[in-house]
Amino acid sequence: MFRSLNLTKSFTSRASMLTKGQQKRGLAIHEYLSMELLNKYGVKTPKGGVARTPQQAYEVAQNLGTEDAVIKAQVLAGGRGKGIFSSGLKGGVRAIFSAAEARMFSEQMLGSNLITKQTGAAGKICNAVFIVERKFVRREYYFAILQDRKSQGPVIVASSQGGVDIESVAAENPEAIITLPIDINVGLKKEDARKVIEKLGFSPRVIDDATDMILKLYQLFTDKDCTQVEINPMAESADHEVLCMDAKLNFDDNAEFRQKDIFALRDSSQEDSREVQAAKYNLNYIGLDGQIGCLVNGAGLAMSTMDIIKLHGGEPANFLDVGGGATAEQVTEAFKIISSDPQVTAILVNIFGGIMRCDIIAQGIIQAATQLSLSLPVIVRLQGTEVKAAKKLIAESGLRIISVDDLDDAASKSVQLSKIVQLAREAKIDVSFELPI
Repeated sequence: MFRSLNLTKSFTSRASMLTKGQQKRGLAIHEYLSMELLNKYGVKTPKGGVARTPQQAYEVAQNLGTEDAVIKAQVLAGGRGKGIFSSGLKGGVRAIFSAAEARMFSEQMLGSNLITKQTGAAGKICNAVFIVERKFVRREYYFAILQDRKSQGPVIVASSQGGVDIESVAAENPEAIITLPIDINVGLKKEDARKVIEKLGFSPRVIDDATDMILKLYQLFTDKDCTQVEINPMAESADHEVLCMDAKLNFDDNAEFRQKDIFALRDSSQEDSREVQAAKYNLNYIGLDGQIGCLVNGAGLAMSTMDIIKLHGGEPANFLDVGGGATAEQVTEAFKIISSDPQVTAILVNIFGGIMRCDIIAQGIIQAATQLSLSLPVIVRLQGTEVKAAKKLIAESGLRIISVDDLDDAASKSVQLSKIVQLAREAKIDVSFELPI
């Protein structure tokens, strides 16, 4: 039933994806909202409240009525405890011992960016803090329910080593991680849930409570179309309560139509503004760290385009798939998003027109170049439906758009021109009208 799995690669991959800002298949919500949702399902958590001003933080801490509390920055990123704020404060999770300290720390957290190993150098803005009672625990555990492609359904991932980075546990002691695939048609059986709890090492007096908790977590997982319910740590307190001390919930974007209450909790301030804008126009955009902007139709073609850019010594600035039925307006918006990235020094358009018509793409490119007064080199490779009409439109536009038939040649030109623009920027030379074609 159980498998001790070496999950080092999968956990490392997950952390890497978050660090690099790559797209995740699901909505993430703040910890305080996750805790509220857990409570609705009867799952115990420490008492707490959210604050968006220092005065509110003071009042929440006072109302808790406990001597000790914890203040947590509400930022959608892991590693908050070791993060550093742009205000200079170290640590996004702090123990506090008075309402006055709640106000003091919140003053340094609110309105500042928290930089962690998962946010990138810019960090993420902290607009709220979560203040909870401090619980003293006997043991901490890691518990998660994830969607697993290999087993084609949910899988429980758990460890007796909680309260630390699960990636580190997977790397250093993979035998400490247990997994249990769940048949989505059957659900999580009580006897299986109990075996998970026993294997984790909960004390006998709380076995029933802990079993009941993970059954409720699974119910939440299925009811709300979650892709992840991660509790780190799940704890047994000194007075033998079973509690979820922290929670990260993710939800399937494809279920937005039936989970409107959940998706209303989205905090766009925690997302890349370009990705937010792209979503408004049904564009699939993911910001990366390179210099060559990419506009492509089809995910597979987008991936191969990025690969060939790297093959020629360049780095893609983004993944942008306009899909199979994009309009000229969508193409224009795509160019706006790509060109808003200050790191971009060239734009490569690679379209294979099947359902998508190349002349529509050409109209959008011309419209965007005109509206934005683009000075960046634009290299266009079009093949397929209405390609002759598209090339004619580009040729007659009078714009400095470079049309190339061969993808390898297009990628090579993109990298060369990108490097020229980069050098020119460093030398503060305007090469808008001097680029070689």
